[in-house]
Amino acid sequence: MPPTLESLGIDKLSIEERLKLIDLIWDSLPQSFEPTEIPEWHIAELEKRRATADTEPGVGKPWQGILADLGGNA
Repeated sequence: MPPTLESLGIDKLSIEERLKLIDLIWDSLPQSFEPTEIPEWHIAELEKRRATADTEPGVGKPWQGILADLGGNA
């Protein structure tokens, strides 16, 4: 089970301390990353979304439409 904000004490940090922590974590990430396997929870989430898309067609919106709504180019 992954750690939680509470178990790490992050919930007790001030906003400024949390932002500094975000910077530290971001800077610690490698420049490139090649995942070797897809986590099981990603697969479960995709299956859930696909099932919803089949039972509720038209609920979602293609990313191109979202980008266009935000004023970007697709």
